[in-house]
Amino acid sequence: MLHKVESKIEKSWYEILSDEFSKDYFCLLKSFLNTEKLEHQIFPKNSDVFNAYNLTPFDDVKVVILGQDPYHGVNQSHGLAFSVNDKVKFPPSLRNILKELTSDIGCDIPKSGNLTSWAEQGVLLLNVVLTVRASNAGSHQNKGWEFFTDATIKALSKKHKNIVFILWGKSAQSKEKLIDNDKHFILKAPHPSPLSSFRGFFGSKPFSQTNQYLLECKKKEIKWCL
Repeated sequence: MLHKVESKIEKSWYEILSDEFSKDYFCLLKSFLNTEKLEHQIFPKNSDVFNAYNLTPFDDVKVVILGQDPYHGVNQSHGLAFSVNDKVKFPPSLRNILKELTSDIGCDIPKSGNLTSWAEQGVLLLNVVLTVRASNAGSHQNKGWEFFTDATIKALSKKHKNIVFILWGKSAQSKEKLIDNDKHFILKAPHPSPLSSFRGFFGSKPFSQTNQYLLECKKKEIKWCL
């Protein structure tokens, strides 16, 4: 599945993360994924696994939104955290994100939950785990992806400044220790899932806060409306 990973990830990211591809954990991860693919359907499709990186080159990153792992339903996931392909019903977490978007900055609820336009403006929509077995949420956790995405977060924290890190829920917030909060702006709130969204996600205003910070840092704000 990932024999030639260098052909699937954007050049600037490959240069930043090149050491990771030869580490033991990544070799074990590739072996696991190749075996999984023989017996199960894996999401997202192979060409979309590194979509978050490919749509948001390293030097373009202004915002990071961390998710857990990809949606596990057919045709939902396309490699961007919380995003779905066009013409796909909004999963509950995404529906709540879009409700908060409407409340926060007045956007209309969009017809599509495809967040590609955010990624193209510098929003890295990064799942901590980049693949999943069909109909089996969390099935690829603790197989090695966490080391890879931790390296991603560390590189962004070290080599950039004034990135907004949006951490929704305990899983994402566990990554706060990887981020230099003297150089970056960290926004924390409960996860947007229905189980926790009413405990403080709604009304957290992540989109307007992000744009305010970017403008203060003389960066172009994100056009969040889809």
